[in-house]
Amino acid sequence: MKLLSTILFTLFFALSFSQPIIAKTASAKSSSEQVTSINLNKAGAKEIAKALKGVGMKKAQAIVEYREKHGDFKAVEELASVKGIGVATIAKNHERISLK
Repeated sequence: MKLLSTILFTLFFALSFSQPIIAKTASAKSSSEQVTSINLNKAGAKEIAKALKGVGMKKAQAIVEYREKHGDFKAVEELASVKGIGVATIAKNHERISLK
């Protein structure tokens, strides 16, 4: 009986604290985070650095240099060819990237 009481108490305790945390995270993210799309084929380094998560001036300049050397990006995934830009950076910025 004591084991059952302990399990129920632990379950109740865990559920009572997990719900509000999830709700706060979801509402804070949706209300404070506005996604801005940036055209990688037109934007300058400053604009790119400001718009993309995990991309500072050095990586933004590398994106512009790659574009100038190889022409416009044809697909978002081509961004992985830029030194310093990986799949994770593309994934977290995919909805922010425009090519037209």
